[in-house]
Amino acid sequence: MNKQEFLARLRDGLSGLPQSDIDERVSFYGEMIDDQTEEGLSEEEALAAAGSVADIVKQIRAEALPAKISTVKAASKRRLNAGEIALLILGSPIWLSLAIAIFAVMLSLYISLWAVIVSLWAVFGSLAVCAVCGALDFVIFIASGSAANGIAMLAAGFVCAGFSIFAFFGCKSVTKGMLLLTKKTVIRIGRCFNKKEAAQ
Repeated sequence: MNKQEFLARLRDGLSGLPQSDIDERVSFYGEMIDDQTEEGLSEEEALAAAGSVADIVKQIRAEALPAKISTVKAASKRRLNAGEIALLILGSPIWLSLAIAIFAVMLSLYISLWAVIVSLWAVFGSLAVCAVCGALDFVIFIASGSAANGIAMLAAGFVCAGFSIFAFFGCKSVTKGMLLLTKKTVIRIGRCFNKKEAAQ
């Protein structure tokens, strides 16, 4: 590998970094190789002294990442000027009321979903009670000598028991899904606050 191939591989390895940084690094290593050849080293020896392209690329990228992060942090720490603060204060009746309204709508929607789930569990409870009552009515009607009514109540009890089983699994699935949605929402809100704290 000669100097041109070395520099070409270095340029390819640094792709994705700002062009000015790539040009600066490639120029630096080109001059370094030239200086060493002028001092009496062969081109191969100068390239060997510079190190492998992979190691150089790895080192440059490792140095570039903290610099990029510090630049982002510095940008995120920018303080609001007086004009921006004044706009926020003057616009607070609008954006604050909108924020409260959006929060109230989201909260009412969340409460409504839980109300539907509670209603479904109430339906399940009613069907289960009807199934038990159907069995008790069967015993009562049989004891009083009204077998036809007793059989009808027992059949109604079986129907209610069947519907209650389906209702139980449906209510269980809906409740599990709602709890999962709540967990994910809380985690996302927590991540938003964590990102803001990390940026500060």
